[in-house]
Amino acid sequence: MSSYAQMRARMREIVDSGRTVVVPGGPNALTTRMIEEEGFEASYVTGAGIANTYLGMPDIGLLSLSELAMHVQAISNVVDIPLIVDADTGFGNAMNTWHTVRTLEHAGASAIQIEDQTFPKRCGHFEGKSIVPLEEMLEKVGAAVDARSDPNLLIVARTDARATHGLADAIERGNAFRDAGADIVFVEAPQSQAEIRTIAAEVPGPKVLNLVQGGKTPEPTRAEMQELGFSIALYANLPLIVSIRAVRSALSSLADGSADEAGPFVSWTERQSLVRKDWFDSKSDEYARGPARLLSDEPGLRLGEA
Repeated sequence: MSSYAQMRARMREIVDSGRTVVVPGGPNALTTRMIEEEGFEASYVTGAGIANTYLGMPDIGLLSLSELAMHVQAISNVVDIPLIVDADTGFGNAMNTWHTVRTLEHAGASAIQIEDQTFPKRCGHFEGKSIVPLEEMLEKVGAAVDARSDPNLLIVARTDARATHGLADAIERGNAFRDAGADIVFVEAPQSQAEIRTIAAEVPGPKVLNLVQGGKTPEPTRAEMQELGFSIALYANLPLIVSIRAVRSALSSLADGSADEAGPFVSWTERQSLVRKDWFDSKSDEYARGPARLLSDEPGLRLGEA
């Protein structure tokens, strides 16, 4: 496994490459293992996904920092790709944001996203959002930049001002975030291809485009996103929503018939391969052989002798 520092350096290289990188969201370690196995270069630790899967509740600011950090640590422990972590509003004011960034960096984050909604926040594609004054968000961005111990840890600053104050204000905020030290700007929920192009033209540097199935933002082609200069094409909840459909379908078939009619299964072998059972078995065998090997290295000493 690569170190957290290596993952953060890799994430910075990805963003600096000028390519549009597709980043799916993983709400848990198993999903993120699949994202890695499919060859994606990074994964997004989605706050909405964790709220839905872990709490069984909507994305309305109910997840705590400790719960988020626990998930980040579990995920970073089993994958070798960078993690972009959704830290919502930073869980409070500028000092809370400072603490949040330090906590998530230590848990394995390669990039940390904070946003300018009031607390408790709401999903970026929900109605009824509100945002904090620009000065307050700039304090949070400054605190986030100051908190990181590794300069390769990327700070992603998101604005939800499009929904409350219009596109021009959102763009102004995004550029102010960059001036305050944010590495990547995220203007949430543009509502047309024209708005996407305006963001691309008026917000320089690395940018995120969030594509939510059923949300407010239309999906450009991959080539268009590359042409427009978006660094990250974010599909934060695609794995989650397709898994909900698959599980519902299987359970419906099971309720009406039998497990054999519940739809396509992964094999036992594929399931165990995903969680690397063979690797764990080999490590277990290695540790079991360890004492005997160490003892046999001692001249004149045999296993069982004192």
